[in-house]
Amino acid sequence: MARLITRIAPDVGWLPVSFANVYFIGRPGGKWVLVDAGMPGRANEIMDAAEARFGAASRPEAILLTHGHMDHAGSALALAERWDVAIYAHRLEMPYLMGKSVYPPADPTVGGAIAFLSRFWPSRSRDLGKCVRELHPGKVPGATGWQWMATPGHSPGHVSFFRPSDRVLIGGDAFATMNMDRWSGLITGKQMLARAGSPFTSDWQAARSSLQELTNLRPNVIGCGHGIPMCDAELPARMQGFSERFRAPRNGRYVRRAARTDENGIVDLPPAPFDPVPLMTAASLLLIGIALGSGYLDKTER
Repeated sequence: MARLITRIAPDVGWLPVSFANVYFIGRPGGKWVLVDAGMPGRANEIMDAAEARFGAASRPEAILLTHGHMDHAGSALALAERWDVAIYAHRLEMPYLMGKSVYPPADPTVGGAIAFLSRFWPSRSRDLGKCVRELHPGKVPGATGWQWMATPGHSPGHVSFFRPSDRVLIGGDAFATMNMDRWSGLITGKQMLARAGSPFTSDWQAARSSLQELTNLRPNVIGCGHGIPMCDAELPARMQGFSERFRAPRNGRYVRRAARTDENGIVDLPPAPFDPVPLMTAASLLLIGIALGSGYLDKTER
């Protein structure tokens, strides 16, 4: 049975797919678009939900990407090929979406839950081939009344989507509505304004500037890439307070110097800080191996 899309605003629907969100803009019986495409292998789940809402023969006008990280673009190509539609992203995301470059490496030394997990996150480029197109200024394909704005920091070509008429914001990973830096936040998904994907943010100064620009929009509804969407009368004030308190992590590869990128991908990276966790893990495994080899553990069990 298909999971149902949850309405968060007039003609805006939300579907959590694994731990990342996708959004549907449009009404049943009319034109619609998909914003973000979840992890690889999730195309069927997204298509089933779309068919339940828009009809079995329906397909979107376009797939819009806030950015190209794997949890947002993982199923984009599979969906684009099945629906025969184009994928749109910012031009500075193109090297990572066309197989020309990998993203700046994740930085697990920022600390926190998602940073620990980032050590196991594969780093590779994606090649969406002929399906991918550049977003043009002032136009959101298939979504009348919406605008997109560049909100770099988390990734070089990150964008957010905004509808001024009712101030609905789809913010991707410019920020989040759950605290992924804490294990409790990842497990419970408690609704709150927080940093998004700290180990994957490669320019903290740009991230803060982007957040301030989004705060200035005074959104009434917020849907981010991670966390339950938010809608209440106090959101503009809460966003303002969050923006004022926003800080980069104390330590990390990109905290004091951002990764430099251009239309071809990575230009220059700050040196990677020492990461003690792999060494500690290797040392622990070595000690266990020595103990097993010497028979110490066997002796202690008797």
